[in-house]
Amino acid sequence: MSKLIKPSVLAMEKKLVPSNGVMYSCNFNNKDDSKPLKIITKSVRGTISNKLKDSIKDPLKINAEVCKSNLQTVDACSLPVEHDTLKVFFTLKILSNLDSPTACDNPEFLEKYKNLIKYHKDNYSFEELGFRYAYNIANGRFLWRNRVGADEIEIQVKDLTNGKKYIFDVFNYSLRSFPSISDCDSNLKELGNSISQVLSNEVEFINLEINAFVHIGNAQDVYPSEELILDSDKSKKNKKSKILFDFNGIASMHSQKIGNAIRTIDDWYDNSSYPISVEPYGSVTNLNIAFRKPTDKKDFYSLFYRAVNEEMCENKNDSNFIMAMIIRGGVFGDAKEKK
Repeated sequence: MSKLIKPSVLAMEKKLVPSNGVMYSCNFNNKDDSKPLKIITKSVRGTISNKLKDSIKDPLKINAEVCKSNLQTVDACSLPVEHDTLKVFFTLKILSNLDSPTACDNPEFLEKYKNLIKYHKDNYSFEELGFRYAYNIANGRFLWRNRVGADEIEIQVKDLTNGKKYIFDVFNYSLRSFPSISDCDSNLKELGNSISQVLSNEVEFINLEINAFVHIGNAQDVYPSEELILDSDKSKKNKKSKILFDFNGIASMHSQKIGNAIRTIDDWYDNSSYPISVEPYGSVTNLNIAFRKPTDKKDFYSLFYRAVNEEMCENKNDSNFIMAMIIRGGVFGDAKEKK
């Protein structure tokens, strides 16, 4: 094949746009009566738990080292005594026009790119992608740690565009794999179809309002997003060792964290055993693993540039991954490295 055509400037806006997830408390049997959750600050006297240096052999020195106080000031958040349920509220906007990049400086590439989107729509459709995004709403993946140890979790979804409402019991939906669409209930099929219609350019956009009710028990801890503490801030006196995120004074989850969960649909990588979030190199930072290494030619850039230039992708799984990356959005140009 001749040399691949690549633009030096190529940018795409994300098509799944979640809000921050705002947290409230209520009772599972009285979901309408809720109140905002606040973050509190507390100071604790912990113990030393890090591994000691191998050079410390003297028992007296060991005693002195491990008995030091580990003083910490941290943020925390929990349900009030009178409430047993965490409510997480956010909105999700799904946008169309996948065939229209925000910026592209190569007209020939842009024409081939548009043909690739059309090829995917005509040959594979966006049904599978719409279904998987809907599935990750129904299974409550976006709750992250708040999902663990709950007796019941109910997800209520309202399509603000047409007024339709859906209710899901998250324990009916797996976190480890995606079933076939034909095996799922009508609510999930309908929600997935609404999303796929937007991705297929049949509908301009939809707005979803999502409420998750997590029955975890009175006064139990809940887990808002944790803010990043930069190295430059660590020298400040009385600095908290953990800072939780609040949105307008209410404990919340970052929109990025919610978006990451909803796009955790990539089980198309080689030897997959569970879905990972859609990323160019299939990176899972907490495991320090890239499941789509450029050396294997299964990363986004290798698949994408070849597919665009051929104006087709004969492998359905690879094509789904390419489309999911376009939906994710980002800056994908092939700018030349500076010498």
